[in-house]
Amino acid sequence: MPAGTIAVIDYGMGNLRSVSKALEHVADGRSVVVTADPAVVAAAERVVFPGQGAMPDCMAELDARGLRQAVIDAAASKPFLGICIGEQMLFEHSEEGDVPGLGILPGQVRRFPDAAMAAADGSRLKVPHMGWNEVTQTAHPIWSGIAQDARFYFVHSYFVVPADEALVIGRAHYGVPFTCAVARDNIVAVQFHPEKSARDGLQLLANFLAWRP
Repeated sequence: MPAGTIAVIDYGMGNLRSVSKALEHVADGRSVVVTADPAVVAAAERVVFPGQGAMPDCMAELDARGLRQAVIDAAASKPFLGICIGEQMLFEHSEEGDVPGLGILPGQVRRFPDAAMAAADGSRLKVPHMGWNEVTQTAHPIWSGIAQDARFYFVHSYFVVPADEALVIGRAHYGVPFTCAVARDNIVAVQFHPEKSARDGLQLLANFLAWRP
């Protein structure tokens, strides 16, 4: 495998083409490989863990394809980026389907409340949260070159609630305030979709590829 390879984990539940194409755009010639092979994940320099769909289905597919340990090992040993469900799966438990996650990070995944969700003008907010929203940053190299309160693209009904406030590097507001970016050591994970977030999303991916935790 070429030096500097970036592995995008394929467990059948991600928008892999969009993620891989966005990474290729900022990879500066490095190889981006979409893979379901644990050996390829283990050999990669960096790992991206995207996901779409329901948490129970994602966890089941991860296990069915024999990728659980590959994800755990990668998150323990190399620069690792979780995206959307790929962020949620890192935590201990999700209300969606009442299923355990990977337990790599401490905390829970909770659903937006259906009741009393209102915008500043009083209009009702629908779940899922879908569209562009501002992200308030806490200092981290992943935000380099990205303005405070830059807007990113979200599609989700659930969000992470970390048990350790020190994990939080990004927050947003949709009826209620919620955590939308976390980091610890070599791990960074975001609820929004950088691959769908125009210039700032590409900048975030470029920052991940340059990051030396």
